[in-house]
Amino acid sequence: MRYAKAVYATLIVIFLVAPLLVILPLAFTSSAFLTYPIPRFSMRWFNELATNQTWNRSILNSAIIASSTTVLATVLGTLAALGLRSQDLRLKSQIRTLFLLPMVVPAVVLGVGMQAVFVPLGINSTYFSVIVAHSVIAMPFVVISVSGALAGVDRRVERAAESLGASPWRVFRLVTLPLAMPGVLSGAALAFATSLDEVVLTLFVAGPNQRTLARQMFSTLKENISPAIASAAFVIIVGTVVIAAALLLARMTPARRKGRVPKTT
Repeated sequence: MRYAKAVYATLIVIFLVAPLLVILPLAFTSSAFLTYPIPRFSMRWFNELATNQTWNRSILNSAIIASSTTVLATVLGTLAALGLRSQDLRLKSQIRTLFLLPMVVPAVVLGVGMQAVFVPLGINSTYFSVIVAHSVIAMPFVVISVSGALAGVDRRVERAAESLGASPWRVFRLVTLPLAMPGVLSGAALAFATSLDEVVLTLFVAGPNQRTLARQMFSTLKENISPAIASAAFVIIVGTVVIAAALLLARMTPARRKGRVPKTT
């Protein structure tokens, strides 16, 4: 059974990773078409991303929107998780469901609803509207991640800090937040990836000046299939891997510190 499980797990990994392994080499093709075999390896399409004004603008927009979404969704999601942690909160399960609802509601429905709200307010087709829209769908991931981390925080440690005269803010800053930080970082990484990949909401609430990298890739697929799409996908994948690696390193560091045995004289 051990070998059967190993083979099964390997097949699942191959199934998940195969599309990435197929598209990544095409980012380095010298051809004008997404075809195999590759005539020769070239940085032609990465140069296209670097020099083409449309691609440049979309990459910059994605960086601005995804970073802002990460900050907003992480702050709001962490506060929501802290509120849902309260034992005295009535209708806790119903409120939690409301926070997680954007994960279930189709993006098209959310897009239509947000457009109906943003247009009368005069904020549609702005960076603010895109950041708010992306934060709505990213915040549930933060709530789930931080709630899981807070569930592992021993309340006796917080009560001990309070009994020693620490204010609620000081307890949160010096005790609760450091212990829940792995969950906060996980939620932030998921929020960034969610914003970076979102297309449907962007189509509804963004204007021409807020064209993101994902939206530019979607438009390019409709108009002209270019290997520049593969290069853009390569950039997104590498960025996601870097964030995941940084997250793993941040998680491992506290564990290593806990595992250290103090020297005795």
